[in-house]
Amino acid sequence: MNQQKDLIENYLKAYNQFDIEGMIANLHEDIVFENFSEGIQNLRTEGIGEFKKQAEEAAKHFSKRHQSIRQWDIQIDKIVVEIKYEAILAIDLPNGMKAGDRLQLKGQSEFVFTDAKISKIVDRS
Repeated sequence: MNQQKDLIENYLKAYNQFDIEGMIANLHEDIVFENFSEGIQNLRTEGIGEFKKQAEEAAKHFSKRHQSIRQWDIQIDKIVVEIKYEAILAIDLPNGMKAGDRLQLKGQSEFVFTDAKISKIVDRS
């Protein structure tokens, strides 16, 4: 489990630093990423190429961003972490939020592993 926790911590550190290559270094080539907001799935990627493209696009939306782990739940087949997320928008969004606005969310991220890499991430906020 320590190796898996290290993968998660390395992934989040790279995420916080806008280091896309650092993020994908922790991921399995067949990574599946899903994002849910208020119970509705709004994003799904399959494979490292789709993940990288989405991560590069998402990074353009923020001038600062930071995910921090509040709690670990280590299960038999996955690790679920409670996340605190804060970001500053770099662009105006269709929902009315403007560049410079602060975004604060709480959520959870579920990590599944294959071959000593993260093979699935499910984000819920």
